Amino acid sequence: MAAQAEFPELTLPQMLRWNAGNRADRVALRQKDFGIWHPLTWSDYYRRARHFGLGLRELGLDVGGHFAVISENRIEWVIGQMGAGIVRGVTVGVYPTSPAAEVAYVLEHSDAQIVLCEDQEQVDKVLEVREQLPCLRKIVAPEMKGLHNYDEPDLLSFDDVEQLGAAVDARDPGLAGRLLDEQTLGERALMIYTSGSTGKPKGAVISYRNIHAAAPSIINGLGLRESDSLLSYLPLCHVAEQATTNFAPMYLGMLVNFGESLRTVQEDLREVAPTVFLGVPRIWEKLHSAIHIKMLESGPLRRWLYHRTLATCEPFCFRDRNQLGVGERLRYWTAYWLMFRALQNFIGLRRCRVSITGAAPIAPDIIRFFRIIGIPLLEVYGQTETTGVVTAQHPRRIEPGTIGEATPGVEVMVADDGELLIRGGMVFEEYYKNPQATEDTIRDGWLHTGDVVEMRDGIIRMVDRKKDIMITAGGKNLSPSEIENTVKASPYIKECVATGEARKYVSALIQIDYDTVAKWAEEHGLAYTTFRSLAEHADVNALIDGEIQAANEQLPRVAQVKRFALLTKELDHDDDEVTATMKIRRGKIYEKYSDLIESLYRDAGAA
Repeated sequence: MAAQAEFPELTLPQMLRWNAGNRADRVALRQKDFGIWHPLTWSDYYRRARHFGLGLRELGLDVGGHFAVISENRIEWVIGQMGAGIVRGVTVGVYPTSPAAEVAYVLEHSDAQIVLCEDQEQVDKVLEVREQLPCLRKIVAPEMKGLHNYDEPDLLSFDDVEQLGAAVDARDPGLAGRLLDEQTLGERALMIYTSGSTGKPKGAVISYRNIHAAAPSIINGLGLRESDSLLSYLPLCHVAEQATTNFAPMYLGMLVNFGESLRTVQEDLREVAPTVFLGVPRIWEKLHSAIHIKMLESGPLRRWLYHRTLATCEPFCFRDRNQLGVGERLRYWTAYWLMFRALQNFIGLRRCRVSITGAAPIAPDIIRFFRIIGIPLLEVYGQTETTGVVTAQHPRRIEPGTIGEATPGVEVMVADDGELLIRGGMVFEEYYKNPQATEDTIRDGWLHTGDVVEMRDGIIRMVDRKKDIMITAGGKNLSPSEIENTVKASPYIKECVATGEARKYVSALIQIDYDTVAKWAEEHGLAYTTFRSLAEHADVNALIDGEIQAANEQLPRVAQVKRFALLTKELDHDDDEVTATMKIRRGKIYEKYSDLIESLYRDAGAA
C-alpha cells in the first residue's frame, strides 16, 4: 500500500488553484464527445471554473447560496461545482433520473438560487415546477439543443455564464483570488440528499473540513496514487462518486475521465482502462451477468476451460497476489493467459489495481468471482453522513463477508444494541432545516449510522439496517439483506425482496435479470414476447427455483427462502418502488404487493 499522504489545509477550490499553479500543464480531466477524448489541463480547469463561478456570482449566487445540478456526469458538472465553490457557493446535486416532483422537492427544500440542467429534458422538469421554487433565479444548460426557441428570459447556456464571468475576471482579475483567500475549511461545500428509502430525502450538509478529514481516509485507506486514473460514471450527487471524482483527485492530482453517457460505460471502460474503479453492487452484478452471457454464447471447450480455471484459482482468491506461493502463482498466471486476461479486457478492468464495491451490501459470491479472475475487489463502507469511506478491507487481511476495518482517522464503536457508531472530522455538519433529525443522528459526538454490525479484532461484519431486521414468528432475528444478496448472486436474478416479519418462514419477491434470462430462454428455445411473458413462463419459474435452492444451501435453515413469486415487471423509480440509487423502498413494495405476499403464506403447512 502507498505511503500515508499528508494534505495541505486547503479547501477543494483552493486545491484547484494550487494544482493550477503546480501541475498547470498536466491533464486533470478528459471528456469524450462523438468518440473523441478531449483533455483539460489543471490550469484550464481552474480558468474555466473561475469564469463560471464569477458568472454565477454576477447572476445572483450569494456567498453561501445554493447552486443545484441536474445532470449525468460530465465535465460541466465539476466545473460548475468548483466554480460555485470559488465564489463560496454551495453545490446541491439532484439525480437526473428524478421525476419532476422529486426535482421540485429538492430544489425547493434546498433553497436553490441557480440550477444547472444538462439538457432540454431536465430544463423541462424545472419549468414544469417553476412556480414551486421561489428562490430560483436562473437556469443554466450545457446542452442547448431544442432550447433556442424557448421564451424563457432566465434560461442561459453554460457558455453564456462562462463568458459573463470572463468579462468580470478581465475587469477585476483579483476578485476570484480574494474570495478564495477568505474561504475557510469550516464553510459549507456540498449538500447531498439521502436516498429517501423510508421517507423524504434529507439534505446532509458537508463542509470543506469534512472533506479534508475524509480525504486521508479515502486515499490512504485505499492506497490511491497521483498516477491513478478513473472513469466518473456513478451519479455525482452521491457521496461515493464525489469522493472518487472530486475529493481524492483534487488532493492527489489524479486523472478523471468522463464518458459520453451511462449507456457507453462498458465501451468507455475498455478505452480508459482505469487503475481505480468504484462500482456499486448492481454494477458488479451487471458485469458478472455480462461475462455469464458471454460464456453462454461460447463453445463447450471454452466453457469447460472457464469453469476449470475458476475452480483452480478459487482456493487462494482472498489472498493478495504477493502472498501466493510459487505453485499458486503458476496456477494463477496460467489461468490468466488462458482465460482471465480476456475476461478482464472484456469488462475494461485489466489495468485496475484498486477496485471497490460500496453503497449497499453485496453477495460474497460476487466478490469471490471477481477476485478469482484477478480483479482485486475490496468491500468498503461509508454513508453520506460520513463524507464517504470509513471502513475498508485491507488487501492483506481480507475476511470474506466483512466491510473491513476503520480507515485512517476514523473512530468506530459498537453500541449495546449492535449499532455502528462513527466519530471523526468526516462526520457531516447537519441535516438542512431538520435540527431534530440531526440531534437524533449525532449524539455525544458519535454518528449513529442505523446499521447493525458485529466487530471482532477490529474487523467489522455488516448485519443489516437496524430498521430492516426481521423477527420471525419463532422469535428469530433475520437480516433481509443477507438473504437477498445471497439470492442475487445468481446471474438470473436482478432483485430479491425478502419478507418474513412475524411469519413462520421467509418468502421473497423475485425480479429476473431480463438480459440474462432472455439469453437463457433463447438457448433453450423458449418463446416469449415481453418481460411479463418471460417471467410467467413455467420453465423460467423452474430455473429461478433451482437458483434459490442453491442459495438456500448457503443460508441457515431459518433464513432459507421457502416460497417465492416472480414479479411481472421491473421495479421502477417512477413507480416509487426504488430510490434514485436503485435501493428498494421496502415499505412501499410490501404495501404495493401485499396481496402477492399474502398468497405466499396461504396454506402455510405446505411449505
